[in-house]
Amino acid sequence: MNTGEGDDGSGPGYLDAVALVDHDPSWTSAFEQERSVLLLHLGASALSVEHVGSTAVPGLRAKPVLDIMVGVRELALPAYQAPLEEMGYVHVPIGCRERLFFRKGMPRTHHLHLVLEGGEEQRSHLAFRDWLRGHPEDAREYQDLKERLAERFAHDRDSYTEGKAGFIRGILVKALDE
Repeated sequence: MNTGEGDDGSGPGYLDAVALVDHDPSWTSAFEQERSVLLLHLGASALSVEHVGSTAVPGLRAKPVLDIMVGVRELALPAYQAPLEEMGYVHVPIGCRERLFFRKGMPRTHHLHLVLEGGEEQRSHLAFRDWLRGHPEDAREYQDLKERLAERFAHDRDSYTEGKAGFIRGILVKALDE
């Protein structure tokens, strides 16, 4: 599983750097507002809408980009592309059969992950988020790792994301075992 933070297919030359900021309590209300608009645009196609990623973990420093996960019955891009484009989302092919990825804003403000409802991608994202919410010592360790990686890979999102992969896998082993 990749938590979506950074694996956005932006490629070389996409101009926003990896920069972490202190947790902003307004991220929760910003998510709720976006959730409402997503539900209006996607209707019954959106079976669930969750706030995931580091902005969903109180107290955790993060890139100021909301990660939103929408659970759907099937991953058929044509069914979602037009309504999401109306909201300002741009589809970014990432080569993952289990997830469709969209980003919004320049610089980016939102990452949207469409996943199969009840599928592995959804379970992993929620397990990782919930584990960090309930285990502050692991959240601090994750934050420390992210800060080191952001300093080292400020202009290389792919390497930043790859640097977190081992930690994420370790948390998922614990979280999915419970």
